[in-house]
Amino acid sequence: MWTVPKPKYRNALSEEGDITVNIGGVRVVLFGDDLKRYPESRLAELSSCSAQNPELIDTLCDDFDPGRKEFYFDRDPDSFKCIIDVYYFDEIHIKSGICPICFIKEMEFWKIDQSVLDECCKSYLSEKEEELKEIANKVKAILEDLDVDQCITRTQRCQRVLWRLMEKPDSSLPARIIAIGSFLAILVSAVVMCVSTIPELQVMNAEGKLVEHPTMEAIETVCMLWFTAEFVLRLASSPSKVRFALSIMNIIDFMAIMPFFVVMSLTLLGTTSMMELVNVQQAVQALRIMRIARIFKLARHSSGLQTLTYALKRSLKELGLLLMYMGVGIFVFSALAYTMEQSHPETLFRSIPQSFWWAIITMTTVGYGDIYPKTTLGKCNAAVSFLCGVIAIALPIHPIINNFVMFYNKQKVLETAAKHEVELMDLKSGEQARRKSQD
Repeated sequence: MWTVPKPKYRNALSEEGDITVNIGGVRVVLFGDDLKRYPESRLAELSSCSAQNPELIDTLCDDFDPGRKEFYFDRDPDSFKCIIDVYYFDEIHIKSGICPICFIKEMEFWKIDQSVLDECCKSYLSEKEEELKEIANKVKAILEDLDVDQCITRTQRCQRVLWRLMEKPDSSLPARIIAIGSFLAILVSAVVMCVSTIPELQVMNAEGKLVEHPTMEAIETVCMLWFTAEFVLRLASSPSKVRFALSIMNIIDFMAIMPFFVVMSLTLLGTTSMMELVNVQQAVQALRIMRIARIFKLARHSSGLQTLTYALKRSLKELGLLLMYMGVGIFVFSALAYTMEQSHPETLFRSIPQSFWWAIITMTTVGYGDIYPKTTLGKCNAAVSFLCGVIAIALPIHPIINNFVMFYNKQKVLETAAKHEVELMDLKSGEQARRKSQD
């Protein structure tokens, strides 16, 4: 048995209202005048009720021993140790190792308001509630995928099946094959785009200019037809067309497809004189360069790239500090370098804006060598600048890495929890079906 220390204002001679409770096998002696500080709590009601009123006692506790005057509760003793702090310190801290959601249920059982929680515990609780919402959303998405047969019409059923086929690689073997095919198409398209720029693999056209090899163009066309069919099918089967259109990944898919058809339209439908215009040729080249956007389609099939994106979003503050440090350093050291190098007759620092380039490549420890100091003071300034650059870059790296690891582990835990929740729901539904069959 353990007893809560008596506070200084406690009258040690008074035993009126003192109670003994047994919480999950742990006996605790509580003082009545302390419990009355929160008269609406369950313990205060026990302290004030009479032992001659068994009906009221049964509603407040699980069992009662009249001989020992001991109240029994089938509750968590570790959570109770935290909860009784409110009677002595007017606040509650959730100890490590206790589930905050279960702790809130314990507080509701003991009739303690959540406002007594400390601020740090409230923020921790809000994080856990957000995680539960994410788990609920994942469970909802899984259940929606499983409820294909419950669609009202045949069209809705086909739309749901097609959506699972295009968006849920883990739902079936054909969906996995389509995902692998899309992934390979992205890689092949990126490789073809790079290889087609090699002069040895290009061919001469009628005007004597090097153009892409016909084989490369054919492979490019096949890949683009795959991307187009994939995009159209996903759009047609999407439950919400507006949400589909506003999705970042879908915008990237559209930007990767659009240049191919624009260039093909200008090539096939445009007149020869129109294609000879310099502005049109530059527009075609710009659209061809936009093909690099298709490499971002890999993020759709890589959870690691998605996690990196979310981690960078959560690290905007650290990235902002990094840019601020680098910006201040670039401005200071470029101005110093320009001033110190003016005494040299062959100086490479013609202006402060031109010195920005030197400061950037120096603080990032790249150092191309196209511009460098020639005076002793300028070299000392360069040494200090790259040391400061290393420190400025290294400081925010650790928080960014922590955010990445934490978010990655969190997503894995949430996905596992959602799958376990679905499995538990299946088990419960199976047990209910067996009970109905037995009845």
